[in-house]
Amino acid sequence: MERLGIAPSKKLGQNFLVDEQFLDWLAKYSGLKEKEPVIEIGPGFGALTVRMLAAGVRLTAIEFDRKLAGYLREELVPKGLTLIEGDACKTDYESIYGPDVDFRVISNLPYSAGTVIVAKLLDLPLPPREMIVMLQKEVAFRFAAHPGEDEYSALTARIANLYHTTIVKVIPPDLFYPRPEIDSCIIRMTRKEDYPSFALRKILSRLVRVSFAHRRKKMFRQAASVFGDELVELAMNTAGVDLDIRAERVTPEQFAVMAQVLIDKGVQ
Repeated sequence: MERLGIAPSKKLGQNFLVDEQFLDWLAKYSGLKEKEPVIEIGPGFGALTVRMLAAGVRLTAIEFDRKLAGYLREELVPKGLTLIEGDACKTDYESIYGPDVDFRVISNLPYSAGTVIVAKLLDLPLPPREMIVMLQKEVAFRFAAHPGEDEYSALTARIANLYHTTIVKVIPPDLFYPRPEIDSCIIRMTRKEDYPSFALRKILSRLVRVSFAHRRKKMFRQAASVFGDELVELAMNTAGVDLDIRAERVTPEQFAVMAQVLIDKGVQ
């Protein structure tokens, strides 16, 4: 960092993993396979990157920081890394390996953008086969929350329809430089074999977003403001959801049933 004139950016959520033993564990835990397509977001100085390259994966890294990208281009691109210098929140992920190629995401995600990045990946026609990512502990627990819990959200419902989600390990601050003020967490999201179609997921996303717009208000009135009273009443009745319920108590599966009713009735 001194050589490159770099200071960690709070704005970019830069907290670099520096514990070699943990990095070795994470690479082993990820079960890396030779030539498999993997995307790493926010590689920093490449501490995890070098381990994935050593395992022989087809690795593409996305780095926003210009100086870090320059360092990676000099040090790791010659060793097989494909580097994209840009904003992971705006990257065209389908173009990296092609729209029909299954890939995994293995990353210590930038804390400032982790939620936005995961949400963007959920919107892909073919979402990642698996994501093993590090996030703030509170965000990771939100991703894995259940209906009725305070952490349960629109994004939780979207994730649960696509992935089996596991909290792997809580990570203390002393494994990073600089030390964050909060714990971090490794979360593993493995795509379900029977995950919903792209068309259903688009409607599902609209439905959960409007339903959770005001958590303390009843879901029916909020959803009806977008889809209409009759359609929402039919969808909720079909899913076995009480019209007086709040979104935080509706299961991901019930949201999917409602989304399918909306599609069947011509909503696009």
